Amino acid sequence: MAGSWVTRWRVRAGYPLAVLYFVLATPTLRATGVGAVISAIGLVIRGAAAGHLRKLESLTTTGPYALTRNPLYLGSAFLAAGFAVAGASIWSALVLAAYFFAFYPAVMKKEEAELRARYGPVFDEYAKRVPLFFPATRRHGNSSSMPNGGAQFSWEQYWRNREYQAAIGTLGALALVWLRMLARKRLGW
Repeated sequence: MAGSWVTRWRVRAGYPLAVLYFVLATPTLRATGVGAVISAIGLVIRGAAAGHLRKLESLTTTGPYALTRNPLYLGSAFLAAGFAVAGASIWSALVLAAYFFAFYPAVMKKEEAELRARYGPVFDEYAKRVPLFFPATRRHGNSSSMPNGGAQFSWEQYWRNREYQAAIGTLGALALVWLRMLARKRLGW
């Protein structure tokens, strides 16, 4: 299947690129703080999306999904931007950008095909009203007519979708950026 390479390589490629990011990063206290705030915005977006997402149960069209068809990836873009800022290096930022643009457009295309196959005309109608990635400035139409149109945010869904792992991973990675900053200052790395 076209796009299956994305599934196979997205996570695998992330590990060596994360190491490269940390080697190239030159974080400062200010950059790390600003990056952490941007990353927190990404976690909020992802958390809101995960609290609405009912994978394989229904087409999610509420909450952030009423503004963009890919709020989880929008949140991931904010996370990447936060780490780009925290790294305070054009080279570490380029590593993050290259990774994001190499994988996420293909992932979105693959998932669109899967949703279209599963939900057919219902997905097509949703796709006509809601943009792929960049959020709409307002909600389009009446989402209550869509399959999960009345669904509200659910902490149970947030936990079921294991979104807390993104928060833990982000905190851990920010701690590594902070340690990289300290190593630069004290050891000259």
